[in-house]
Amino acid sequence: MNQQSTLTAQEINPLASLDEWEDDLLVRYPDPADVQPEHKTKDEFRNYEAPARDSVREFYRLNHQYQTYDFVQQKRADYLAFNKKEMSVWGAMEFLNTLVDDSDPDIELDQLQHLLQTAEAIRADGHPDWFVLTGFLHDMGKVLCLFGEPQWAVVGDTFPVGCQHSDKIVYPEFFAQNPDSQNEQFNTKYGIYSHQCGLDNVTMSWGHDEYLYHITKDYLPEPALYMIRYHSFYSQHREKAYDHLLNDHDRAMFKWVDKFNPYDLYSKSPKTPVVSELRPYYEDLIAKYLPEKVRL
Repeated sequence: MNQQSTLTAQEINPLASLDEWEDDLLVRYPDPADVQPEHKTKDEFRNYEAPARDSVREFYRLNHQYQTYDFVQQKRADYLAFNKKEMSVWGAMEFLNTLVDDSDPDIELDQLQHLLQTAEAIRADGHPDWFVLTGFLHDMGKVLCLFGEPQWAVVGDTFPVGCQHSDKIVYPEFFAQNPDSQNEQFNTKYGIYSHQCGLDNVTMSWGHDEYLYHITKDYLPEPALYMIRYHSFYSQHREKAYDHLLNDHDRAMFKWVDKFNPYDLYSKSPKTPVVSELRPYYEDLIAKYLPEKVRL
């Protein structure tokens, strides 16, 4: 049964904007430079019961209920055919900009400007150009929303499907409503996987990370692909909840994920990038690594 066909408008868009999920990450994982231990404890930062976070809580209720192994396989079959659109990467970024939502209270920057801020922070620190490009591209998969996907199938913390859900994932109690939690094939520690099988053999929940990984996997260096694919896998790179599935190569590559995430979380600034000045540099960088047009 196609669950999506029966969803209400509130179940499709529980958040006021996609940035509300990213703002929530800053509450859970504040910039260490901004933390004042004498005023706030770690437990206070991880207070998921605060009334102001009701929309985020509802978002995760839906995410955890509907992100089943079968749902992910359905989305992979649909979207990894890449038959929705064909356009330049810059065109895809402009397409992504139609997601701008005036209700975002945090910052009045569109999606393209946030990606430019992330990339420019990486460039300022002298990292390789493919790392800079990864910062620019990393949220491009959010175009899934423009194809009618519900928010909880586009953003949110990602996690393996096909095995037991870790209690280190945000709001783990909501997995009780996920049919896989009652399925003996999927509800054990290893589920359909084996000890240290490697993440290439693990199916992740569906969203913008997984989608963009498959768009770019033939073009970017492997560290960039790990950054793209796993930058929302917080239960692992913050909590080490799935170490039993990772192999040694995954652990080596996750050092790059750790390098990337501070730029994604902490580079937002009210200062607006001048897109017209930066566009030539980024178009040249795109042309160096990616084809003239990509299929979405």
